[in-house]
Amino acid sequence: MRILIVEDEPKTGDYLLQGMIEAGFVTDLARNGPDGLHMALEGEYDLVILDVMLPGMNGWKVLESIRASGRDMPVLFLTARDQVEDRVQGLELGADDYLIKPFAFSELLARVRALSRRNKAPVVEILKAGDLEMDLLRRRVHRAGQRITLTPKEFALLELLLRRQEEILPRSLIASLVWDMNFDSDTNVVEVAVRRLRAKVDDPFSPRLIRNVRGMGYVLEDPDTNQ
Repeated sequence: MRILIVEDEPKTGDYLLQGMIEAGFVTDLARNGPDGLHMALEGEYDLVILDVMLPGMNGWKVLESIRASGRDMPVLFLTARDQVEDRVQGLELGADDYLIKPFAFSELLARVRALSRRNKAPVVEILKAGDLEMDLLRRRVHRAGQRITLTPKEFALLELLLRRQEEILPRSLIASLVWDMNFDSDTNVVEVAVRRLRAKVDDPFSPRLIRNVRGMGYVLEDPDTNQ
């Protein structure tokens, strides 16, 4: 999935760019309205994250021009303007969603993924890796036929690892998605949680599925399928 971010505030733009790349999306950043419109019309993007207050051309005009060109990719407005009339205007111009600043990155990511799922295959209800199975509807986890009891955070962490299996997930991304917090290098909440999760789903079984990739993060993969 390829995403275009149009955001003029330097820190916010850089934060969003890094977060989306770490989440696995191919992402470009434009820092003003004209550049954003040019990239949206010339590039092949699956989704646009668009600020309203932009130099050169505001977000309303950018969106209006995108729709006038016939492009129908989802557009998510990201702005500090929280008046109802502003939201109505954006939706009437063709926006697909609207998120008010300040925001939690995990909520933005959830909305991006929700937009990307439209008109696609049904949501998966069972996640598997080797003999490990997670039932999302019943909130149950089994490995080798044995029921494993997890806390809500452990369940959320394992779900993330299973959905993104064979992908190395940085600690910063895990902290954002599971705990809705900015990662602090002095905080070991991720390491502690992974250690406890592995004690339940890995230590009593073989092979081990969750491993630490030094200096990069954590990955869940089935060694038997990669031989």
